[in-house]
Amino acid sequence: MAAIATVGVVVMGTPGTIGGGTASVGSGSGSANSWGKSSGKEAAKKGQHGTAFNRLKLKNVRQKVQRGLNCAKHSFGDVQQFFLRTPCRELDRMLFAMSDEQGNDIAITIAWVRMGKTADAAEFESLVDTDGTGNVSPPAGALLGLAEIEFTGRYYDSRRDGPLVVVAEAAPIGGPANDQLLHDAADVADEFPQP
Repeated sequence: MAAIATVGVVVMGTPGTIGGGTASVGSGSGSANSWGKSSGKEAAKKGQHGTAFNRLKLKNVRQKVQRGLNCAKHSFGDVQQFFLRTPCRELDRMLFAMSDEQGNDIAITIAWVRMGKTADAAEFESLVDTDGTGNVSPPAGALLGLAEIEFTGRYYDSRRDGPLVVVAEAAPIGGPANDQLLHDAADVADEFPQP
């Protein structure tokens, strides 16, 4: 993971250029490893982080979690404005770093946003799934010894369960990781239960 340690500060992008993307971006049928993705999602639902990513043939999984954060303080763009009007009840975030079989390094950020009402959660999910509206900021890469990572919204997924919205995003951080793998990683990551 030497390439990871030489890269800078984690950046979620700039307001107005990232809104997350479209929900279920990575859930298409073009994956060369659809069994790995589906079994990874099953492991993720059980909270088995290492197993879930190993099913995608990712290894050296490292992770850090931050709990009980303020949504407005840890977001940007229209998403931040939404949280200023409609505060969330709870925000937890995780940052993962791992390597694929070719030694390319990737990062994954996940945010669990719990709103007071299901209707507010649906409104938040609709907003964050729209390009250019902002997002929840990721944890600082320094937590894992990482430097700058650009989360662009290209490898993005979200899901909603009542008042809870889970937003996941992947990004390459060392070497040209496979596009489909990055989509699949975000798709698997949004299945993790709130820590």
